[in-house]
Amino acid sequence: MIKPTLTDDLVHMKHGAGGRAMRALIEGVFVDLEGEGGEAARMDDGAAIPFGDKWLVVTTDAHVIKPLFFPGGDIGRLAVSGVVNDLAMMGATEVLALTSSMIIEEGFPIELLRRVKASMKAASREASAPVLTGDTKVMGRGEIDGLVMSTSGLGVAARVVRDAGLRLGDAIVINGSIGDHGLAVMSARHDLGLQGELRSDVAPLNGLVRVVLAAGGEAIHAMKDPTRGGVTSALSEMAEKAGVSVVLEESSLPMSDAARAAADLLGIDPLGVANEGKALFGVAPDALDRVLAAMRAHPLGARAVCIGRVVAQGGPTAGTLLLDTGFGHRRLFERDGEPLPRIC
Repeated sequence: MIKPTLTDDLVHMKHGAGGRAMRALIEGVFVDLEGEGGEAARMDDGAAIPFGDKWLVVTTDAHVIKPLFFPGGDIGRLAVSGVVNDLAMMGATEVLALTSSMIIEEGFPIELLRRVKASMKAASREASAPVLTGDTKVMGRGEIDGLVMSTSGLGVAARVVRDAGLRLGDAIVINGSIGDHGLAVMSARHDLGLQGELRSDVAPLNGLVRVVLAAGGEAIHAMKDPTRGGVTSALSEMAEKAGVSVVLEESSLPMSDAARAAADLLGIDPLGVANEGKALFGVAPDALDRVLAAMRAHPLGARAVCIGRVVAQGGPTAGTLLLDTGFGHRRLFERDGEPLPRIC
């Protein structure tokens, strides 16, 4: 198991792409902001603070995307959903409040701002996550690319679930098809004219996660949303933190026909493509059936499926991610960067 190490003297685009380079930047520069051994050092989706007999979870996220509006969503829905999902991945499915700041380029159309606001409002209602305060800045023409958003959130968790909790024998479950968001954005950005219903999956997942935690309880050992870097990056980080090995079954990986066609056309591995409405769960084997049944009864989990297992803990293979192709095993490596930049 080789941890990512910062070897660069300058920041490059790969440092924002969700892979090993980004983790190396964060670990090499930022994790000691609160002192040794603090919450930041865990590299979770948020920080958990004792709050009576529960936990207060806080998170923050910045969003840049091109185009701002894409099939299935826009930067407003993305900003709300991304923060709600980061809270949910820590077990905080009850959102107390969101804050939002916007940095706007001079000359940006007011009507587009109204569209973004309307999308944020719809997503916050969907998640029962009110946006209570915010901030606005305007930059000169050419100083930023249209609109940059930063959103923070507070939520309450009865139990904190961390992405480092995978255990030997755990089933790896995902709530639906992979790669939809990144491939839809890429198609829209370059006007590829791909046929089929290729749409982003961007959605707030706290309602689904609430159902999963109610069904699985303590049997839910780990959760993470496979955003930048996709399933490969998310599971590689989870395996590395837990010191386990994970095997995915290629035949079980869910993909829409449109996403599969787009990935084949572009020559991109969908396992490395961002998702914005999917979550990975590490589930104890004796709880798998009831967790899947609960997920499939929820609109955002109708295509939930077990895609792999934790097959080893500790030893020389700790931290590895393998793909069972049906003809053998192929190791999956976390990318330094991402093939589809600026998609979340």
